[in-house]
Amino acid sequence: MTEDAGRRPIPARNLAITKRIARVLGDRGVTPNMISAFGLAVGVGSGLALGLTQVFPDAARPLWAGAAILVLLRGISNMLDGMVAVEQQRGTPSGLFWNELPDRLSDIALFVGAGYSLGGSPVAGWLGACLALLVTYVRALGVTAGAPADFRGPFAKQQRMFSIAVLAAVLAVAPETWRFAWGPAGAWGPMAVLLWVMVPGIVWTAVRRLRRAVAAVHQAAHH
Repeated sequence: MTEDAGRRPIPARNLAITKRIARVLGDRGVTPNMISAFGLAVGVGSGLALGLTQVFPDAARPLWAGAAILVLLRGISNMLDGMVAVEQQRGTPSGLFWNELPDRLSDIALFVGAGYSLGGSPVAGWLGACLALLVTYVRALGVTAGAPADFRGPFAKQQRMFSIAVLAAVLAVAPETWRFAWGPAGAWGPMAVLLWVMVPGIVWTAVRRLRRAVAAVHQAAHH
């Protein structure tokens, strides 16, 4: 990963504590690729924890809480791998692959896990996973065509992760009465609502990025 590749704007990257953590990791020989691998592990783990709420409903509360924590750890890993690569200058030639591919696999795990979670919707989960990949593809295609890297939302990666993590945290502590049932055979709950709200939101995110990329390419062509 390099500065020129275009970095996702993360305000927490400028905090003194995150800079210190990145420096300590770099000084101790922790590579960006190792952090990315850890991010993949917790990312897949978050999806697994979400899916297991359906399999073990009696243990749903700790699983919801665990999923929220794992999503948070994935977000921290996504930030630190880039910081160690750039600020600590420990990037590797294969860093781009480690930076991108684990994220895409984690996106799939998160959405599919949410879709199969207690009160989720598998169809919406799979749609969300596919659309998350589409959003990333549109960004990469725009960069390839010469447009600036575009990380805008409303449902960019951070917003997608944050939304699911917050709902999981709420469900971990919310009264049972909050877990309403609706949809086919009363199988849908709050997670299904969130996923079905996110699906068109992710489509709109892809459309916004595509429009901006096309406009940037046309503008560059006329200069």
